[in-house]
Amino acid sequence: MIFTKRRLPAVLAATFISAMFAGAPVIAGKDAGHGHDYRTFHTNGTIDYGDISDSYHSDLVMYLAGNQFMVMEELIKDFQSKNKDIKTVYVETIPPGQILKKQILKQGQIEGQDTNQTPDLFASVKIAHLKTLKKEGKMTEGMIYVHNKLELMVAEGNPKGIKGPEDLGRDDLVQSHPNPVTEGIFKFYGSEMLKDMGLYSKVTGGKICKGCWAVPGKTWFTVRHHRETPHRIENGEADVGIVWTTEVAHARAEGRKVEGVAIPAPLNKESKVGYAIGKLNKAKNAKNADRFLTYLASDDAQNIYASYGFLKASAEELKLKKL
Repeated sequence: MIFTKRRLPAVLAATFISAMFAGAPVIAGKDAGHGHDYRTFHTNGTIDYGDISDSYHSDLVMYLAGNQFMVMEELIKDFQSKNKDIKTVYVETIPPGQILKKQILKQGQIEGQDTNQTPDLFASVKIAHLKTLKKEGKMTEGMIYVHNKLELMVAEGNPKGIKGPEDLGRDDLVQSHPNPVTEGIFKFYGSEMLKDMGLYSKVTGGKICKGCWAVPGKTWFTVRHHRETPHRIENGEADVGIVWTTEVAHARAEGRKVEGVAIPAPLNKESKVGYAIGKLNKAKNAKNADRFLTYLASDDAQNIYASYGFLKASAEELKLKKL
């Protein structure tokens, strides 16, 4: 689905989008809201959706791991209120592996449109992605700025009586999980959790793909889980999915018909999950990128993330370091 450019006050934008999808179930089923992961924020409070060309022209361009999509409106509004000369901020929130492999390491397209191959900032759920860019001569420094942990998302009321991650071995469940190709949550953490429990082969069938049935009729690998898994569960297409705990909290806050089942430590990987961000060496808006990194380490930014269920980074983690 291609979103035409629309300028709406930020407060009205969310209402408009919800109403649009409520009135168009066929479109929502096809897209699950993917087009909302490309946003341009303006200092006057308006937000443009799906204007990919803004990745070339905005005052700050950021490609970020998609699972922090829910934080962006409040975070960018606060940042721009403190940096009023940065009038446009383009933010992409999709799987970091997709960004790295298909948009930075080579020329990529979104909905048939070329997208800027050199954003100002790139963030992933694994610092290894940033180190790959260092090897390619594209990035020098990075920092950890927040943490997260795994949780199971189920339908409201938990009709299948799912008690924990061990239930992923049940034969009566249809599962919807992030794909192991581009989605760091599963590639680095969810797959490790399943291996820890001896369930990896049963749940995945050993298949590496995206937008596919890993196990026919039993385990679906998404293209973009933070959009698709809630949608599939709400529509009776799946019973359970591995997600970030912040995604459950956000879905509940929106009134969606889902809930969470906690995954105990260490299986939830909270001791390992660190979101890493760095500036591209050839960033067009290098000074604005530096200002955002400074802001990200501030109490205001850390408190905004924490309000969405993220875990704050330590003062030491928030210092830029050589990769």
